[in-house]
Amino acid sequence: MCIISGAWTMLRACWVYLGDIMGERDYQKYVQYLERHHPCAPVPTEREYWRMRWAEQDLNPKGRCC
Repeated sequence: MCIISGAWTMLRACWVYLGDIMGERDYQKYVQYLERHHPCAPVPTEREYWRMRWAEQDLNPKGRCC
């Protein structure tokens, strides 16, 4: 039982890590940041957030070859 529990823990940690690399929780982190540092600012929808983020990356590419 202990080996299975350890394997699930490792698998879950890998899944969270891969999700962080892919930006899975970026919107939630951004909303938390806005609530903490800019409580009066309007919170964009998740769709608006990703559009803003992609537009920013297109205007200011960093660490990309193309």
